[in-house]
Amino acid sequence: MSDIAALEGISRAVRFRLIEISHQAGTAHLAGALSCVDLLVALYWTRLRASVESPADPGRDRLVFSKGHAVSALYTVLARRGYFPESRLDHYNREGAGLPEQPAPGGVPGVEWATGSLGHGLGVGLGMALAGRIQRQPYRTFALLSDGECQEGSVWEAAMLAPRLGLGDLTVLVDFNKWQATGRSTEIMQMEPFGAKWEACGWSACEIDGHDLCAIVQALAEETPEGKPRAIVAHTVKGKGVSFIEDDNNWHYRSPSAEEVARARKELGVA
Repeated sequence: MSDIAALEGISRAVRFRLIEISHQAGTAHLAGALSCVDLLVALYWTRLRASVESPADPGRDRLVFSKGHAVSALYTVLARRGYFPESRLDHYNREGAGLPEQPAPGGVPGVEWATGSLGHGLGVGLGMALAGRIQRQPYRTFALLSDGECQEGSVWEAAMLAPRLGLGDLTVLVDFNKWQATGRSTEIMQMEPFGAKWEACGWSACEIDGHDLCAIVQALAEETPEGKPRAIVAHTVKGKGVSFIEDDNNWHYRSPSAEEVARARKELGVA
């Protein structure tokens, strides 16, 4: 599926569902989940070779969702893609529901790794990509990172090693929404020139509008020189899609009221 208008409709629906389940569960990290929706929709509907019927298929593509605090976005996309019933989202973060606030493999189809302790997802993805080459499996490995976690030294150890190993089947997507828990990511640590840092480590890197689905699809499809991993720095807006949430870091911690859910429904144009 590559029709951009259809993908945009899916993104709007996913965003509203995220707002609903955040309200129902009373959980935080809604804004960071909203910022990566378009990246996930483009990945799951146009690029990721996955097996819904057999999620443990050894030849499937892998996604390591490193920004685990925003896992509600991944759950919502997986449900809409058919990995499990969407009704299960109503029990997000409730005891016995099997959809924990931080992802863990085993209980949720499509979740590859336990994440949330930031800075480790790219290293895990590197290991998966290397295992695929050793086992002669044709899969690609993707890792979705937050910009704040890119201040962790472990990210850059993996970033330097991947090109050295020639892991051309590894792609990293950075949800660069310019915020982390305590402030602007670019003010807390020197981030820029961010894309150039990946290139200096030996990656084929690009910077895109992380809400332009056409640009995301093109970046995911672009061929890279043999042996070069791919880094896609996606400039996003925290809380994207809802005016009273966008770029407001208070929404790193709070969930919406019933009135705010109704306002968001109207803004997103979801029936």
